[in-house]
Amino acid sequence: MSKIVRLLFLFLMFYSCNTDDKKELVDVSNVNVEFDVDRFDQKFYSIKPSELNTLKEEYFYLLGNTHDSVWLNKINNEDEQYLFKESQRVFGDFSESKKQLSDLFKHIKYYNPKFKAPKVVTNISNLDYEYPVIYADSLLFVSLDMYLGKDNVVYKDFPTYLSQQYEKEAVVVDAAKDIINLSYPKRKGRSFLDKIINEGKNLYLLDAYLPTTSDELKINYSLDKMEWAIMNELNIWKYFIENELLFSNDSKLDGRFIDIAPFSKFYKQFDQESPGRIGVWIGWQIVRSYMKNNDVTLQELLATSPDIIYKKSKYKPKKN
Repeated sequence: MSKIVRLLFLFLMFYSCNTDDKKELVDVSNVNVEFDVDRFDQKFYSIKPSELNTLKEEYFYLLGNTHDSVWLNKINNEDEQYLFKESQRVFGDFSESKKQLSDLFKHIKYYNPKFKAPKVVTNISNLDYEYPVIYADSLLFVSLDMYLGKDNVVYKDFPTYLSQQYEKEAVVVDAAKDIINLSYPKRKGRSFLDKIINEGKNLYLLDAYLPTTSDELKINYSLDKMEWAIMNELNIWKYFIENELLFSNDSKLDGRFIDIAPFSKFYKQFDQESPGRIGVWIGWQIVRSYMKNNDVTLQELLATSPDIIYKKSKYKPKKN
């Protein structure tokens, strides 16, 4: 019973925070995007040896001049066949994910009319967790084996803070992140405040591009970690202020509060209760506050310096 009450409380917290911070949904029903989904994974892992040369010609950009034996060994590898079969079970005909990607592409085009939806190519990467999605302008590669569900046995050796994002619903989030990273190169900034606000800009782009996606999925927090961040927002901010971190150029702060990690490092007893990247989460809240209190477009936000965003944000964490 206590767990149900806590989850209900958490839902109300999310609702009260998000209704104030997020923009109204935009109408993308008249935005037209067209793209194909190429099931390379199905073609590759179901191919007959005699058909390999034809496939290599069609997918030279993936298979190149590598000797046939390498690809045949890969096709017949039991572990990779298992990953392929699991991906077919989870994704089926990929129609649900295609619908989500279509909605993402429409939102991106709404804000950036020059955007052209990429061709989506599905593949099996043999658990390449570093590059689950790769956006290359006209192509979007999606490694289906990285989204089989966090409890799938194939991720048993992965740390929980990473494997919790290996859900089917995360495909569209990772696609959006990679498109953002390529479309808006990493912004320069030396101070801690510069860095967290620049990261916050990227997350605010996710707000715009994926308006119905949960915050925890966007930043890869479990419900417990998100609850901790919300409940401790004021204390986190006080810590940053009192320890004079905002305008510090100490690069060690990246590892403590910005980089992907199981938890943030305040060097306190509660550290392991915290989520990683808590500085990024704070930067996100500052950007949200700025957009709430200033009449600016998304493009204007991206062109605005972090120090101006901070000064005009009127950011003030609420007491819980």
